[in-house]
Parts: sequence; C-alpha cells; structure tokens
Amino acid sequence: MTRSIGLLISCAVLVFCLIGSIKLGLTKIDWNAMLHAYGTANPSEEQLVIRTTRVPRALIALCVGASLAISGALMQALTRNPLASPTIFGINAGAAFFVVLAASYLSASSYHTFTWIAFFGAAVSGSIVYALSSLGRGGLTPLKLTLAGAAITAFFHTLTQGVLVTEESTLDEVLYWLSGSIVGRKLEMLTDILPFFITAWLVALILARPINTLTMGEHIARGLGQKTGWVKLLAALVIIFLAGGSVAVAGPIGLVGLVVPHIARTLVGSDFRWIIPYCAVLGGSFLLLADIGARYLIMPGSPLVDLLSGLGARTLSDEVPVGVITALIGAPFFIYIARRSITE
Repeated sequence: MTRSIGLLISCAVLVFCLIGSIKLGLTKIDWNAMLHAYGTANPSEEQLVIRTTRVPRALIALCVGASLAISGALMQALTRNPLASPTIFGINAGAAFFVVLAASYLSASSYHTFTWIAFFGAAVSGSIVYALSSLGRGGLTPLKLTLAGAAITAFFHTLTQGVLVTEESTLDEVLYWLSGSIVGRKLEMLTDILPFFITAWLVALILARPINTLTMGEHIARGLGQKTGWVKLLAALVIIFLAGGSVAVAGPIGLVGLVVPHIARTLVGSDFRWIIPYCAVLGGSFLLLADIGARYLIMPGSPLVDLLSGLGARTLSDEVPVGVITALIGAPFFIYIARRSITE
C-alpha cells in the first residue's frame, strides 16, 4: 500500500513537472494560453511556442528520462554493479560516435537513419565492454565491468573528437547535440522512436520478476528453472533500445541512469516489480526538472550571466544543454556511490 501511494505521489510530481516544463522559460506563458493552445484555429505567439517547442520538449524529456533510468536499473541488476549506467559503460558514447561518423562520412541526415545507427552503436559498445570484462581469471566481475566501461567510453569519446576535428562542417551540426540537449527537437523525432520505447518499457516490466530471481544468484536462478541466458539477452536488448533511442533523440545525456535507480531502490527496496515503474516516473521528473533548470541558469538577466558579463565573458546561447545539468548533479553522486562501494 505504501509503495502504491508513493507511486501515485510520484506520478503527481511528474504531472507537475510536465506542466512546469510547458509554462516556464524565456517566453512567458499564461494559463489561458496553455489551456487553449490546441483549441483555436488562429493561435497566438504564445500558443505557437507551446505547440512547436514546449510540448515536444516536455514529452521528449519525459520519455528520454524514463528510458535512461530504466536502462540504468537493468544494467545495475544484470552486472550487480551499483556504478552501472549507459554513460559509465560506454553505451551512450558508442551510440554517439556512430551517429557522428555517419553524419560526417555517410552524409546521413535523416533521424530514421540516426535511430538505427544509434541502436547499432549502443549494441557494439555494450558488446565490447561485456567481452573485455569477461576476459581473464575470475570472469565477469563488477570492477572489471567498470574499468572496461570507462576505457571504452574514453575510447569512443576520443574517436568522436577525432572525427569532428577532421570534419569541421559536422562539428557545427552536432556540437550542441553531443552535450546532450532537447532544444529544438521536433515531436516527429519522438514519434519515430516511441514504438521502440513503449515496447522496451513493457518488456522491462515483464522481466521484473525474472530479474528479481536472477539477482539472487545465477546458480539459484537456474536451480529454480529460469533460462538465465534468455533473461539476460532480452534485458540487453531492452537496454540497447532505451539507451540507443535516447541518444538518437537527445544526444548522450549522462548519469540519469545512475542516479535515478538508486533513488528508486531507496524508496521501494530491491523488488524490480516496483523499481521499474518508479524509475520511469522519477526519471521523467528528473530530466524535466533538469531541463527547467537549464533554461534559467544562463537566461538573460540571471545572476550567473551578470557575473560572466562582469568578467568579460559572453554566452553563445540563452540556456545550457540539459546534459550539463545532469552531469553537475550526477558527478558528485557517482563519487559518493564509488566511495561507498569501495568501503563496503
């Protein structure tokens, strides 16, 4: 009962964040414009902003935040590593590299193409990390997974920078996207990838009970008759679709998949039948709040902008990418989890 009430409260917070994402920003939106944005044939300027910018942006933040959080929870369960996330394990970096590579040398520009390329890059980087961490004595361990993920992340980041240096024309097109941003994204970008997201969300919910069994230990799970190979394969596909699709839509937004699953476990314990829905709701709220914060951090007239102006610096945009905000929040959290894991 307590978990159900908590989930309802979390859903209410999500709705509140969704409304705030539509209303708040550089362009002032009043309540009347919000209520009648889709009910008039001759929309005002405010209503056009709601239709073309605010609503697509809010829905993309919700879906991407939920997807990254669920993929992070599944990765932490499969690897039994509290530091696991699409960012730490190189999945985001791999997907981003292949998208940049395609945009630079294959002249890819369609978001349909980017979607499949991002999926492919996520699969490649995840497979490499898994293979590297399985080598050597002792087989797969959380520490080896973390080290392999960090190495592959650095590797793909370096390759991405190398491609951008040699193809400067691509740099202007993807630089803002590489930092993780939902600014200027069209609703069509989400609708293209939404079937993959919905399918992956449903499969994740179906896998919740088998994941609970698997976390007790692979030998125990097999003893109970579970086909652990199929469970792992399906979970890996879900991770690839969620993380790769998120990169295709919004770029490599980091550390959402690390922070939110820990918050969900703190609230509901280790039962993935509850962790998955909590991650979906909390992940969406987390990215919506981060996006709202990104709008105000360097908005004209903000204290930070005044400070930068006083120092002789200038800003090239009215807001920072949301990936910067999630990194500012997630980096200290990552350090805390890493220190706690070492001491334990």
